[in-house]
Amino acid sequence: MPELPLTKRKVKLLNTRILSNHTLNCNRLIMKKIKILAFYKFTKFDFLASIKKTLLEECGSKQILGSVLIANEGINGTVAGTKDSIDALLLFIKSLPGCQTLEYKFSFAKTTPFLKLRVRLKKEIVSMGQPQVKPSLLVGNYIDPENWNAFTSDDDVIVIDTRNDYEVSLGTFPGSINPKTDKFREFPEWWDKNSSKFKNKKIAMFCTGGIRCEKATNFILQRRHKEVYHLKGGILKYLETVKEETSNWKGECFVFDQRVSVKHNLIPGSYSLCYACRRPLSNSEKLYDHYEEGVSCHRCYNQHSRERKDGFRERQRQIYLNAQKN
Repeated sequence: MPELPLTKRKVKLLNTRILSNHTLNCNRLIMKKIKILAFYKFTKFDFLASIKKTLLEECGSKQILGSVLIANEGINGTVAGTKDSIDALLLFIKSLPGCQTLEYKFSFAKTTPFLKLRVRLKKEIVSMGQPQVKPSLLVGNYIDPENWNAFTSDDDVIVIDTRNDYEVSLGTFPGSINPKTDKFREFPEWWDKNSSKFKNKKIAMFCTGGIRCEKATNFILQRRHKEVYHLKGGILKYLETVKEETSNWKGECFVFDQRVSVKHNLIPGSYSLCYACRRPLSNSEKLYDHYEEGVSCHRCYNQHSRERKDGFRERQRQIYLNAQKN
């Protein structure tokens, strides 16, 4: 067989090395208890490309997998790795401009909830589509998790779940208002249509980790609503901090990784994910006629062409093959 040109050989060897290293890194993570770090901070960032490059190097050298978003308004991410690697990465992130008071929380899993590392530059670290909203300058009043139950029991407090409708369907605080949004970008329009109902009331908002609430409180304060509050650290911090026997939370909390949902003490929940429409599925929903693992569920069965479903099936076949090899 004739020798490949040098450039093609380099590409082939490089691809093989990357795939081998990725598999090796994943196997190493699976063998140890995985520490998961969720974090965010609204702060003014310049030199985004430089921050991205350095963060990729830090995560790569520590075999950390996950997703990180960087924008001029700050940083937001969830990553997983060994205890030592995550602790070292946290120190690095807190050394970035304005990140000394980074909001973060830990959880643990037996296997890594991520398949790869992604560090991306975005216009927003959580998309609201309101350029005038700047949480780094002003946000509402924080309510610590241990004080949330007492505060929200007041009749003058209106509790709003700022998450999307499919997230709320897994679990929420009973009595809270669900805006029934499909995307967070729809929240400002919902508020403008409904704000007159909440005049002279205290507004208490919550979301998964606290980041959407920070933007929502800044937006509402700009709309001249005076008393605005939000759950510090979000639902995840509440489930981690408040004992289950005294908790007001009902159900599970959707998370944006392979765990899909978590319960109290951040134990992985019972939901799976439809990889065609990215929506959570209960065990009973997987018994529906239109469910096919990795291909479709009852919500999206009619949304994809036959050709695309064939592509999903091939992707699922590759996942099975890789799982057997690893």
